[in-house]
Amino acid sequence: MSLQHPFRLTAIASLFATSAAAVAQAPQGSAPSTPLAAVVVVSGSRVEHNSFDFPAAIDVVDAARIRTGQIRVNASEALSAVPGLVARNRENYAQDLQISSRGFGARSAFGVRGVRLIADGIPASMPDGQGQAATFNLDMADRIEVLRGPFSAIYGNHSGGVIQLFTRDGTGRPSVESSVAGGSEGTRKVDVNAQGESGGVGYVVDTSRFETDGYRDHSAARRDQAFAKMTVKPSDSNLLTITASSLEQDDTQDPLGVTWATFQRDPRAGEIDVTDTAEPKRTLAERYNTRKSTSHKQLGASFEQRLGDDRLRVVAYGGNRQVIQYQSFSRGFQSSPSHSGGVIDFDRDFHGVDINYTHVRQFGSGKLRTTAGIDYSRSTDARRGYENFVGPQFGVIGNLRRDEEDRLTGVDPYLQVEWEGGPWVLSAGLRHSRLKVEVDDFYRSNGDDSGAVEYRETTPVAGVLYKVSPVLNVYASAARGFETPTLNELFYSPSGAGFNFGLQPASSKHVEVGVKAIVGSSTRVNAALFQVRTDDELVVDTSGGGRTSYRNASETLRRGVELSAETSFANGWSARMAMTALRATYETGFASVAAGSSLPGIPRANLFAELAWNDKADRFGAALEGIASKKFYTEDTNTEIPAPGYGVLNARVQAKQSAGRWKLTEFVRLNNLLDRSYIGSVIVGDANKRYYEAAPGRNWLVGVSAQYQF
Repeated sequence: MSLQHPFRLTAIASLFATSAAAVAQAPQGSAPSTPLAAVVVVSGSRVEHNSFDFPAAIDVVDAARIRTGQIRVNASEALSAVPGLVARNRENYAQDLQISSRGFGARSAFGVRGVRLIADGIPASMPDGQGQAATFNLDMADRIEVLRGPFSAIYGNHSGGVIQLFTRDGTGRPSVESSVAGGSEGTRKVDVNAQGESGGVGYVVDTSRFETDGYRDHSAARRDQAFAKMTVKPSDSNLLTITASSLEQDDTQDPLGVTWATFQRDPRAGEIDVTDTAEPKRTLAERYNTRKSTSHKQLGASFEQRLGDDRLRVVAYGGNRQVIQYQSFSRGFQSSPSHSGGVIDFDRDFHGVDINYTHVRQFGSGKLRTTAGIDYSRSTDARRGYENFVGPQFGVIGNLRRDEEDRLTGVDPYLQVEWEGGPWVLSAGLRHSRLKVEVDDFYRSNGDDSGAVEYRETTPVAGVLYKVSPVLNVYASAARGFETPTLNELFYSPSGAGFNFGLQPASSKHVEVGVKAIVGSSTRVNAALFQVRTDDELVVDTSGGGRTSYRNASETLRRGVELSAETSFANGWSARMAMTALRATYETGFASVAAGSSLPGIPRANLFAELAWNDKADRFGAALEGIASKKFYTEDTNTEIPAPGYGVLNARVQAKQSAGRWKLTEFVRLNNLLDRSYIGSVIVGDANKRYYEAAPGRNWLVGVSAQYQF
């Protein structure tokens, strides 16, 4: 399938038939003894499971791919190789990554929504579904599991998928490691960690600082992260894990989006503020000193008790998130009595508990696993808004314009069963989600916006997998999805009159069929064909001056295919490919949006390909990566200039040495080798048409790490 042609369902059917036929001709017998056939995951079933035998599209990004030739700052570094997923580094650390799964989450103005984020079993998404990928500690990552499609419904309030990070446990003799990396645009990072195990207690400690001057004007950032993990295993039947993490970002600059004309003139440039008579060439970001400070701290614990084949698991967590953000508002816009000001200041406390029990027994000719649990989460925001000017000076806290307390409470009981016997694997699940949003408004000058709304939905899921042979599995699954508005999507009504309590959750119906195959002893192929129909899709209604309101749109339809393949050759060569073709459209029109219009922010096709080499002793390695995407629209009517399609090449080389108790690694990475100028991401629906966020031209990174084992 070419990126130059529209998605065709007949081509997908042909691809499935070809894949199945090719594997059917492979020699039969016992499953090959290759690591490709033994990838163990917990996403989707909540217990250890061979991903090859689970009826869902799920990919695992291992520690080598996360670490090799990467600076380990953004999850997008590793997630670009996952089909169905679009992970964009916006070159704006004030707004975090833009991640979408099968098109869900593409409209997010900041952070991640529509995709559930989890770290070591503890939610990194808040009860309303909004999360921050920046909280992931990639330096200590052991693997990332990416679950897409119907089975993600078992995790509740979202529609697109689940991204789970698992950090490594402390094992063996104590060791310390230090890494230093630097590159283009003043990029630098220092990381120090230690790990080990003693007397049945494992520990991991990590701290890092990342700084950059930024590719775009007014995009400098500094990020400090810390992480600690302790595992205690009193016996073979139980395990206690405690994690603590923090993220600090002070005065991270926000470059904002730009118009198409500004991008063509200079991809690095910010948008000129044409209303600025004092300094006519000053940008909006400079005039208002747009920036964001974030402090995020979290503590979590999980306890697992095995009772024969059964298992009890309890997860508890709590934390605090503080944010102060300065936005770009004109004085006239701020004078509106319903406006909450250009400075956002909130202090959020959050906590939650997830308890589940898995019972295993023989049922008929197979084994039945039943998991029952309840998930409770709560967050409380003390939120204020201020004008971002005092007298003639912008970018400073002015008069109070908003003062409220926002409370979100989620209570979700769930049940999941799986029966495996002979060549069949049958799975089903049911979750009842309840989210209550309460607002107490203490700023009454613009009226009382106090109120409450409650969302309820039951989401069933079912799947079946059939083992055609030891090297070929086919599966089908279906589910209902449920996606509530996030707190930020409820903040403004289209009229500007306070909270939009009339906004409804989106509901979706997912179906998927797939093939999982192992060809020969070193090649794995996964293919999935899916369709999602959504009612009351949440879309941008108006967006301007940093304030975005949302509405429920008509029915939407997503149809797509995902194909991934990885293989190894003789003499250390390997290759992998991940391709997604997705057509996401409005099935019925609304307002000025015509039926058949494409959902914005979603490319119809994207591709990742890699050719790599490692010597037999794993001392040297190199790889060439290719990333390509079709165009994607910036707003619902599809009349504005879309972000053009692009293709870029990246290269990396790495080396390893050992000397006694020392281990050294080095890497050099060159991104965008051909120095392409392209749009990396867009701000969907911006009323001022400042949609575009430029990606960097040719840039480089170099890093070295040294580990000493005691």
